[in-house]
Amino acid sequence: MKLRLPRPRLPSRGRGRLTAALAALAVLAGAGTWTAAEATGGDPPVHREDRFLTMPESTGGAEAAVRIDTSFFTAGGDARRPAVLLAHGFGGDKDDVRGQAEELARRGYAVLTWSARGFGDSTGRIGLNDPDREVADVSRLIDWLAKRPEVRLDREGDPRVGIAGASYGGAVALLAAGYDKRVDAIAPQITYWDLNSALFPNDVFKKLWTGVFFTTGSTSTTSGAKGSGGGCGRFEPELCAMYERVAVAGRPDASARALLERRSPAAVAGRIRTPALLIQGQSDSLFPLTESDRAAEALARNGAPVAVDWIAGGHDTGGSDEEGRVADRTRAWFDRYLKEDEGAGTGPAFRISRTGGLDTTDGSARLRGATADRYPGLRGDTRPVPLTGREQRFGNPAGGSPPAVSAVPGLGGLSRLSGLGVGVSLDFPGQYARFDSPKLTESVRVTGTPTARVRVASDSGEAVLFAKVYDVGPDGRRQLPGQLVTPLRVTDAKGGRTVEVRLPAVDHVFEAGHRMRLVLSSTDLGYASPAAPAAYTVSLSDRELSVPTAPGVRTGSSALPWWTWGLPAGGLVIAVALLLTGRRRGPVPAPDPALADVPLVIDGLSKRYAKSADRYAVRDLSFRVERGQVLGLLGPNGAGKTTTLRMLMGLIRPDGGEVRVFGHAIRPGAPVLSRVGAFVEGAGFLPHLSGRANLDLYWRATGRPAEDAHVDEALEIAGLGSALDRAVRTYSQGMRQRLAIAQAMLGLPDLLILDEPTNGLDPPQIREMREVMIRYAAAGRTVIVSSHLLAEVEQSCTHLVVMDRGRLVTAGPVAEITGSGETLLVGVAGEVSEAVTEKVGALPGVASAVRAESGLLVRLDGASTPELLVELVRLEIPVTGVGPHRRLEDAFLTLIGGQA
Repeated sequence: MKLRLPRPRLPSRGRGRLTAALAALAVLAGAGTWTAAEATGGDPPVHREDRFLTMPESTGGAEAAVRIDTSFFTAGGDARRPAVLLAHGFGGDKDDVRGQAEELARRGYAVLTWSARGFGDSTGRIGLNDPDREVADVSRLIDWLAKRPEVRLDREGDPRVGIAGASYGGAVALLAAGYDKRVDAIAPQITYWDLNSALFPNDVFKKLWTGVFFTTGSTSTTSGAKGSGGGCGRFEPELCAMYERVAVAGRPDASARALLERRSPAAVAGRIRTPALLIQGQSDSLFPLTESDRAAEALARNGAPVAVDWIAGGHDTGGSDEEGRVADRTRAWFDRYLKEDEGAGTGPAFRISRTGGLDTTDGSARLRGATADRYPGLRGDTRPVPLTGREQRFGNPAGGSPPAVSAVPGLGGLSRLSGLGVGVSLDFPGQYARFDSPKLTESVRVTGTPTARVRVASDSGEAVLFAKVYDVGPDGRRQLPGQLVTPLRVTDAKGGRTVEVRLPAVDHVFEAGHRMRLVLSSTDLGYASPAAPAAYTVSLSDRELSVPTAPGVRTGSSALPWWTWGLPAGGLVIAVALLLTGRRRGPVPAPDPALADVPLVIDGLSKRYAKSADRYAVRDLSFRVERGQVLGLLGPNGAGKTTTLRMLMGLIRPDGGEVRVFGHAIRPGAPVLSRVGAFVEGAGFLPHLSGRANLDLYWRATGRPAEDAHVDEALEIAGLGSALDRAVRTYSQGMRQRLAIAQAMLGLPDLLILDEPTNGLDPPQIREMREVMIRYAAAGRTVIVSSHLLAEVEQSCTHLVVMDRGRLVTAGPVAEITGSGETLLVGVAGEVSEAVTEKVGALPGVASAVRAESGLLVRLDGASTPELLVELVRLEIPVTGVGPHRRLEDAFLTLIGGQA
């Protein structure tokens, strides 16, 4: 794991002769080695010079000098150019940023990378960006740059220089800007502003992340760690002693806070007037969005140019998928403030990456940027959401165990499960209070930090609580946005005390029909809870949740694919074809009164391919669908599913058999089709019109009364929210799919037919579509869905029809076809040993565990999925993912003979 933190420097005052002496000493560190990197295309080759620079140890003693391993990159020409210092993350070294360094060199910068003290081949011990050590090293590196003939100078001894880095390296950029006035621009990423608020938020010890952090620095072995004896590994002894005190006590003391305060950019907040691009991750329980928020506020107060960018990912997900975009924006920032290129596009004052849309070239989900011309902060425009719930009493268990689960450091893949509607969040009964909102009548996008006021009483006089807001769907499924939780310590609570709860900062949409659920738990796996048992009583003070909405942040539109314009024309062609075939209709069989209440009966249906006497698309197909069912129509490609649906809607004629809907035989244009809504093979919309205008236009084309459309009901089920009044060209692929579903549901048809409704949707949108189908059928209507996503069909459908080569293979309830059982597939990194398998199989609530190709198949017998996850973490099993064993897939492949 690569954490990334900041680095400190020498105070700017009084440097004079001392700075010159130090620079001279650094230059005498030894001869450098020049190498040339391979050029790409027409770019000039990149030259790299490797050398060790010697830094004096301010404390003197046996290790009076520290050797810092550096690399210097340049490309093309002899002209002087601005310089960039690139810092690496915690646990890494200078090689981690080599690719970025070479690219910046090709773009006209002189780039210096280095391995910080205690990392890579550098010597010394880790001081967590001690101003007298790591930060001072940065100033000495700037001194060295000032002597280089390739580097542009603002004045003698003052190079034009910027600093960029992530996590550990991002913090050193901020600190360096505070200690050295020569720094001209910075671009810190996913880093901290105050180590106290990051590691001891609200006076609660973040034990798991801090443990990972100190273990990484204590146990890793590098050449630079040689000679660092004792249990401290590569850390300065005072930092080891601080960690051991806090880890044993379970909370920070004044000395620990003072130690970390000096190593935090917040300590020099008033000195940082450098243009800053602050990039922070939305999935980051180590350094959450509150850290960049405090930095932005402080720098703006100093008059510094500031831009804030919230990226997708962070420490919890093991990184981000936006490295290219972030690198481009960082380079543009340096072009503006180092090269003084006023035409450089530095981007908006505020940007958020949001999931949505589809790359039509490869079908992959993509991120879309939402922007604003000012940073709204975490408490922008707020709106109240009412909460209900009685006063509740719960306990802190002895030893703080078993703990609730939110984020799990080191298992980045698991945090992504929340986006799939599965998640790993867990709260134990008797250890939390909950308060729910009513069902939302419209979607609400929360951007920032929600707050609530609660009254807390503790029989011990003190309470440690963990606050979070769940997104609860109509079916009761919970999602914890970002897997984030906020701890708070409440003192003087013997007689009760009212406190404001500031919840995690998120950017998340709570859809219409969903609820917000405020949960206050007494434990959390990532934090230290009091060891002594205690009883807490919690009640609402204001009976509402205040949520920030940031309406000024607008999501950008994406380019429209050709089919957005082509499908309406295609629809016109189909309409003409229907009119032509309608004129050739034969006599329609009389309705069957016995089937008047049955949504669909297919009897002996057959359809041959054109000009073929023996090849059937569908042959002798028969099945029946009842009210309230969600029927999944399954089969491999070429099984005849879409042909069946087209015959069901009267779009093509069968060669034999018949289709009856509510007792009426289906022919093109049959009046009973007004009771059928369909979404088959895509839907076309006019992109310049709003979603609502498109639906109104479609309904008017049916010639039916406006009051029969039931637009509001259809929209509530589809959950489109305020997006309905935007132009369709601004919609993501997921929104267009949901608009198509809403169009199919106009008039609230008794039978809804959906062909691959989740095609092109990302996992959260697939979950939403599942909920739409379940809600629709719950009102006594019927849904038929054709899909290749077997796991999704298993979760959403009540009944199945399986086809292969045009014939019926089987039909019936899902449970009968798939069989019963509670089997999970647990993904595990590396090979699973027999000993590990036996340990998992012996866990309480587990019936059996067997090794599989990618991990373990675990059959539960009383335990829940979150409870199993807690035990797997306790056993230190490297879990990469957890999900239901897709028994439907096994059954499906068995039924069709493995020919899918």
